[in-house]
Amino acid sequence: MKDIQTLNRSALIVIPAFNEELVLEQTLNALLQEVSSNQVLVVNDGSTDKTSQIVNDKSINLLELPFNLGVGAAMRSGFQFAKENGFQKVIQFDADLQHHPKHIKEIISELDKYDVVVGSRFGVNSSYKVSLVRSLAMALLRDSVTRHVGRKMTDVTSGFRGANKKAIDIFANFYPSEYLADTVESLIMAHDKGLTIGEIPVTMQERQGGIPSQNIFRSTLYLLRSILVIIATLTVKPRKDK
Repeated sequence: MKDIQTLNRSALIVIPAFNEELVLEQTLNALLQEVSSNQVLVVNDGSTDKTSQIVNDKSINLLELPFNLGVGAAMRSGFQFAKENGFQKVIQFDADLQHHPKHIKEIISELDKYDVVVGSRFGVNSSYKVSLVRSLAMALLRDSVTRHVGRKMTDVTSGFRGANKKAIDIFANFYPSEYLADTVESLIMAHDKGLTIGEIPVTMQERQGGIPSQNIFRSTLYLLRSILVIIATLTVKPRKDK
């Protein structure tokens, strides 16, 4: 077994999960090769399958939401848990085995320099593929966020990201709950709250099982919504606190 002592013990890995029984155990097994079980929190977002049983069998922290609230609300609960239990850093990690645990230490390290760090699928030598329509929408979101935050971003919809103590304190009180808002709009909010944002290249793979939280139709609607929100945001200068 790998020496988990090398990982920052003050870091918490938060996994939002909604009906992921087909792949969750594989995800947790891979994750536990890098971190200890008490550093992992699964937020069961109203699942109706065996998600809770799988987590309990692994002796991993489990937070139960009464019904499906979405990834953003699940992450806000995770940030609250981290704040209440003294964790200094939070890593958001998908339940569907898209993310590679080996990158967790890299994100944690970068959180010493930035308040929020995004793991980008489209970094150096990336082979991650998306459809043409999705690629165009993501490019518009990427360019809009880049313009707003004042630094080049390559993957603003990535759900593999980290937050340090300063960011945890803000996100525990408010974190966008709408689909895509938890990724795209949270970066805009982070910037407007004075948080610094960084990005590192990571490797990801396609979902290895389970059902996406949103179908293609709803995902398209949320993409359009996010684009409209960002356009509106860019036309209004953030109000500075006096």
